[in-house]
Amino acid sequence: MDVTRMDVELVDGRTLDVWVAGPQDGVPLLLHHGTPMSGLQFEASVRGAMERGVRSISYSRPGYGGSTRAPARSVADCAVDVAAILDRLGTDRTLTLGWSGGGPHTLATAALLSDRVIACATMAGAGPYGEPGLDFLSGMGAENLEEFGAALAGPEPLQAYLEPEAATLAGVGPDEIADALGDLIPDVDRASLTGAFATYMADAMHEAVRPGIWGWFDDDLAFVRDWGFDLSSIDVPVTVWQGDRDRMVPIEHGRWLAANIPGATPQLLEGDGHLSIAVGRFGEILDGLLATVAG
Repeated sequence: MDVTRMDVELVDGRTLDVWVAGPQDGVPLLLHHGTPMSGLQFEASVRGAMERGVRSISYSRPGYGGSTRAPARSVADCAVDVAAILDRLGTDRTLTLGWSGGGPHTLATAALLSDRVIACATMAGAGPYGEPGLDFLSGMGAENLEEFGAALAGPEPLQAYLEPEAATLAGVGPDEIADALGDLIPDVDRASLTGAFATYMADAMHEAVRPGIWGWFDDDLAFVRDWGFDLSSIDVPVTVWQGDRDRMVPIEHGRWLAANIPGATPQLLEGDGHLSIAVGRFGEILDGLLATVAG
């Protein structure tokens, strides 16, 4: 698989790790990774995108992998980084997709770069903390309850929680990931976490925590603070994909997002979890995005 990795230099002196795969004249797709993950791309997803004439563009958010940390960043701050990546690649407009912790960031891209976004999709993406009508923590697995409890308690408790967790992920093997995720994954996700996908998850997590906890740390704090943009300002097509077995980001997040983003299309799926949706539904999600281009 031909994937190009490059450094994108930003005007503030930071550097972003960026990966690009697929035809140069293909339909651009800007991917926002989960938490804690990195911009490494899953070969099967890239292959599916290439078969559809799509150019996959991904990057590690600040503090992950080789991307320079941006302390105290907000979710909205990703728009500046995305614009710089698109400029570097000579890309005027793009589709955008965010998985899990990438969901808020893909929505920020749609809201703040609406002149450059054709359409947007969230895949098991989180909703905002503290909003009326969304019980953010309800239905999450035990590990997420502990993690977000630490984030809400403040930077010091969060750092204390994440340091041993990151040390575990730094050495986790493909056959150990399911057990490492514990109460966060139901049987449908455990069944998905095998073979090439398990290897990809291990590699992406190793890359995420290679410089330490800071990308993960800054993500978590950004999620439980004001995101820095208004969801009601989004005026590009958005599709919300969420499974009812998800214990990392429960389906109530998807329901809330679909109800609070103007014109959003809900795809709320019975029997899917957080990982199975990424493995089994990626082609369907991509086809939905491409339909907006054809339309």
